[in-house]
Amino acid sequence: MKLYYATGACSLAPHIALREAGLPFELVRVDLGKHTLSNGTDYTTINPKGYVPLLELDSGERLSEVAVILQYVADRKPGALAPAFGSMERYRVMEWLNFVATELHKGMGPLWKPDTPETVKKATMDALSRRLDYVEATLAKRPYLTGSSFTIADAYLFTIVNWHNFLKFDIDRWPALLAFQDRVAARPKVNEALVAEHLVKKPVAVAA
Repeated sequence: MKLYYATGACSLAPHIALREAGLPFELVRVDLGKHTLSNGTDYTTINPKGYVPLLELDSGERLSEVAVILQYVADRKPGALAPAFGSMERYRVMEWLNFVATELHKGMGPLWKPDTPETVKKATMDALSRRLDYVEATLAKRPYLTGSSFTIADAYLFTIVNWHNFLKFDIDRWPALLAFQDRVAARPKVNEALVAEHLVKKPVAVAA
């Protein structure tokens, strides 16, 4: 498999999932500014949508959209990163995937644009803060979104909340969320993904 990604983008979530699942894959970096690969290939000839992630399967078929790719990866190793499809537990994971995608991921969109008016940025942050209040209340009761086990929903949440480092907003007001970010970042496979994307410099120390 090939994962087309951009450093620190939402493609980090399936990157994490692939490593957590122990699946073999190749990373292919995309320059989103130029929409090209390192060899000069026009990325839109591979993914007409022009954005990441894109997962190219060994069969040559391609999947896009974060939540879909995450579930595809999880279903390659049943039970490891998501409950069985059709179970209520799986629907809870899907519920969180949809929340992260629509309320957090897309909700941050205006913050990335330098020409967004300050009034719009403030309204965006106010709405985002209310959504993070909800996440905070959940994580104050359990280590991960759906309980004691790390799932693809957690990989997605971690990735999107990590954007606070780029967008320069403080998450200290949400201590349970901050602890969650540290907890996930300390996972060896997550750390591998962060190192591979040059988001952190050193591998996490693993106790003997």
